[in-house]
Amino acid sequence: MDKFVVKGGVPLRGEIETSGAKNSALPALAATLLTDQPVTLRRIPRVRDVRTMQRLLVDIGANVVVEGESVRVQVPDIRSPEAPYELVKTMRASSLVLGPLVARAGRARVSLPGGCAIGTRPINLHLAGLEQLGAQIQQSHGYIEATAPHGLKGTTIRFERISVTGTEDLMMAAVLAQGETVIQNAAREPEVTDLIALLVAMGAKIEGAGTSTIRIQGVGRLGSADHAIIADRIEAGTFLLAGAITGGDVTVTQCVAEHNTALVTKLQAAGAEVTEIDRTTVRVRSNGELRSSDITTAEYPGFATDLQAQYMALMTQAEGIAIISETIFENRFMHAQELARMGANIRLEGNQAIVAGRKELTGAGVIASDLRASASLVLAALVARGETVIDRVYHMDRGYEKIEGKLARVGAQIRRIE
Repeated sequence: MDKFVVKGGVPLRGEIETSGAKNSALPALAATLLTDQPVTLRRIPRVRDVRTMQRLLVDIGANVVVEGESVRVQVPDIRSPEAPYELVKTMRASSLVLGPLVARAGRARVSLPGGCAIGTRPINLHLAGLEQLGAQIQQSHGYIEATAPHGLKGTTIRFERISVTGTEDLMMAAVLAQGETVIQNAAREPEVTDLIALLVAMGAKIEGAGTSTIRIQGVGRLGSADHAIIADRIEAGTFLLAGAITGGDVTVTQCVAEHNTALVTKLQAAGAEVTEIDRTTVRVRSNGELRSSDITTAEYPGFATDLQAQYMALMTQAEGIAIISETIFENRFMHAQELARMGANIRLEGNQAIVAGRKELTGAGVIASDLRASASLVLAALVARGETVIDRVYHMDRGYEKIEGKLARVGAQIRRIE
């Protein structure tokens, strides 16, 4: 099992290039199931979750050709409309194939999602929406079985709470349904908008991208497309936080600056100097004199829950008391205990973490509990005195492409060991 060894105390300086978004690549790959024509996806990050999804597509019946950051997928026939537990147990995005499989093949058998243990997955929102579209749903032995032998029919679906994967899954189901589907209280995340762009390029008729109401006119079939997915806003945000926490000067390139507006606002409130060089380049400079600033996670365009752990690490180095409120996942403070092992002063009260800075962190042996917790421990290790060993970094490999190499190129003393 791989580990990271990090020696802290070095301000990061230089440029870091952002990879394509994992959370955009996964639904885009699932969308290839909707057509028998070839679909080329560019800027696909080479991370574990993406490799798992590609293996799943092959099992279902796809021909998958990977050339660097480009992936060409063609699914001439749905050979096996199933996502088995053994294959998808480490990936929370397995439910994304439900909608496409039911829409095209009339049936699907998908294992309940795995991935990070950060809280309840609102899979019920997917299932209720599919039932409204006319699918019959059964759950047994850890699997969801959905059938629609006579096809799906458009309807109006209103989410009780916003769900990104639910919005994506039902959009993909609805593009081949008969008639019009309206999704209300839909997610507005950039990854949802990116999926809409791909589906439209394939021939879907969708209106309302970037809004909370999405209208879909079903079509008989979809065709081929060539699509470059967006930059990973969470990776870009993680690198901005790394520059700020180390008192460095880091320029993040090949990103979409406006996707991290909420984070930039908070970094500036905490005393970091953040400059948008252009629409794809953001620079952060910090002298290490940070001040506490509260956050509350929220759906886009609010502060991303996927940056909460990394921001908590930053607040351990800020003067004052910061209150971090987590509203998306109920179990997403597991990194707090590991940060405390490094000397952080954090008290948990329900869905709030109260962080008292400024605390000197010291190197320690710590364990990553999930993908973003891994990143928070790396950030903490970058400023800790001495050496930190981070175990279970396979979590990080699910969503960050060679993060140790990118950080090392801007001065971090970080290496991977087996």
